[in-house]
Amino acid sequence: MQYRKRPVIIEATQWHGFEEGPHDLGIVPFKQDYTDNGWIDTLEGGHVVTPGDWIITGVKGEKYPCKPDI
Repeated sequence: MQYRKRPVIIEATQWHGFEEGPHDLGIVPFKQDYTDNGWIDTLEGGHVVTPGDWIITGVKGEKYPCKPDI
């Protein structure tokens, strides 16, 4: 059998780092390095976020990062 998965419209915001100003993406500074990287908690666990990454909001409001080349 074959099944078709319909596309879902999602919301995504590109993150440019902490110097950009306040945001509500749930990103906090990543304390283990001295860069502008951030940390975001996801349903699968935490992930490092680098400036330029996209933060995708899922259908249930969950957030997770995506590299720009994806």
